[in-house]
Amino acid sequence: MKKQHLGSNLDDFLAEEGLLAECEAGALKRVVAWQIEREMKRRHISRTGLANRMKTSLAALDQLFAPDQSSVTIQLLEQAALALGRKLKIELA
Repeated sequence: MKKQHLGSNLDDFLAEEGLLAECEAGALKRVVAWQIEREMKRRHISRTGLANRMKTSLAALDQLFAPDQSSVTIQLLEQAALALGRKLKIELA
């Protein structure tokens, strides 16, 4: 019988199941992708336009916006940020 998770929080549950890192990585990637999309809208830049600015393929850029793809490189995120005139900031908290 599985352990009961009564009274525990979601982070504790995910950690016990070995899913915390994967879930947090996916959430962080979605937040950064949302910020990039917001900046693209503000600057009236399409995905194709951003891919051209990044000197990458649209397929490579689509990985950044794919909801089921949590694994993207820091290099891709940095390229997107620079192409939008922004900087990528990563910190350990």
